[in-house]
Amino acid sequence: MTSELPKISVAETLAGKIVALKPGGLPAATTRKCEDLLIDVTGLCVTARNEDYIASALAGWDDDGPCTAIGHRRTLTASGAAFVNGTAAHGEDFDDTFEGGPVHAGAVVVPAVLAACERHNPDGRMALIGIAVGCEVLCRLSVVVPKAVHKAGFHPTAIFGAMGAAAGVGAALGLNAKQIVDALGIAGSMAGGIIEYLAEGAWTKRLHAGWAAQSGIRAALLARQGFVGPRTVFEGVHGLFNGFAHTTVGDYDALTQDFGTRWVIDTLAFKPYPCGTMAQPYIDCAKRLAARGIRPEDIKDIVCEVAEGTVHRLWEPLADKQRPRNGYAAKFAVPYLLASGFVHGGVGLGAFTESAIRDPQVLALAAKVKFLIDPDNPYPNNYTGHIRATLSDGNVVEERQPYLRGGAQEPLTRQDVTDKFALNAQHGGWDKTQSDAALKLMAGLYDGRIDLSALRS
Repeated sequence: MTSELPKISVAETLAGKIVALKPGGLPAATTRKCEDLLIDVTGLCVTARNEDYIASALAGWDDDGPCTAIGHRRTLTASGAAFVNGTAAHGEDFDDTFEGGPVHAGAVVVPAVLAACERHNPDGRMALIGIAVGCEVLCRLSVVVPKAVHKAGFHPTAIFGAMGAAAGVGAALGLNAKQIVDALGIAGSMAGGIIEYLAEGAWTKRLHAGWAAQSGIRAALLARQGFVGPRTVFEGVHGLFNGFAHTTVGDYDALTQDFGTRWVIDTLAFKPYPCGTMAQPYIDCAKRLAARGIRPEDIKDIVCEVAEGTVHRLWEPLADKQRPRNGYAAKFAVPYLLASGFVHGGVGLGAFTESAIRDPQVLALAAKVKFLIDPDNPYPNNYTGHIRATLSDGNVVEERQPYLRGGAQEPLTRQDVTDKFALNAQHGGWDKTQSDAALKLMAGLYDGRIDLSALRS
């Protein structure tokens, strides 16, 4: 297959705009979002530090080095730290979300840039640029061909994460435009991540963010040393979108046109619940339904209007989503999540233990939850929730949530972000002294020298 190649590729256009960005030039809102991302990701790494999948991730990565695995005494290479921290940040599915994607930018880019800077360029100003650039690239890539990557069976965070991490690390290390193009081209051959974890709640989704983070570092370092990647990595006939979205036709202007002048990451959402993003508005609906004084035994059935694009991940097979196989599978099972939120007044980190997912009252209600596809649902541009409950006396009651709390319509405040950090740190075993010291460190990290050694415990 041959095709005339463009004189200026998408990656070349993007790289030109990346290298034009200078320290101190970010808008205040974008800087603030990157500060929030740093706080949130660090807390998520701590909350997961004692989990079994992180123990496996650490034990399975055998290259020690000078870089920080947050919450651990052992230090690793830059790639190793990026992998462990990215896996931890995404592990509980409590990380940020870009509503247009959906993708999880912070869990990939923050670990990648921090590790790369800690090892190669400990300049906080460049780390800030790198995190902003990497997250922006990752989010913008997700809207070039909306929904297609998920539909093809791949995890967009994994696919676009490698590219975002390469761009972010490239920017943080001061690569020139040609080197950033090569880094993106190299990262295209490192991208991957299937969504078969959904079948039985396997752990592989957790490592997608970590693998993308370390891939971005490796791609940027190779490019810095002259390794050449394809400049048509995005739009080429054998490029990223053809491989993972089965098309080369996309809105590439969504990636490049106003890059550096309009920052889509300003709208990044921080989750109120540690589970699948699209399930969250349904939990809010369930909580309000319960607040009316309705009891689980009063409900005959519940029908939820849903987006067609979410069904294969969050609603089917319905029996498995009503009675998930394990705690991780429960994070992507709306019937269970809805029922848990109804019965317990919310969904926290404790909702995914083996005992919690076998709660007979929750499972009895989850068995009554069904779904109906709404062809007019605005997903993925907006995440909404709807519940229609038929009661045993024949009455029908409804609840709707028009947007994702924590997102653009109702963003978290800095206090909300730090409160979430404190709860996550406490869950991970840190005391208040450690948490306060970490917050103080992060408050000045982008203004000085990158030193994460205080986070190694």
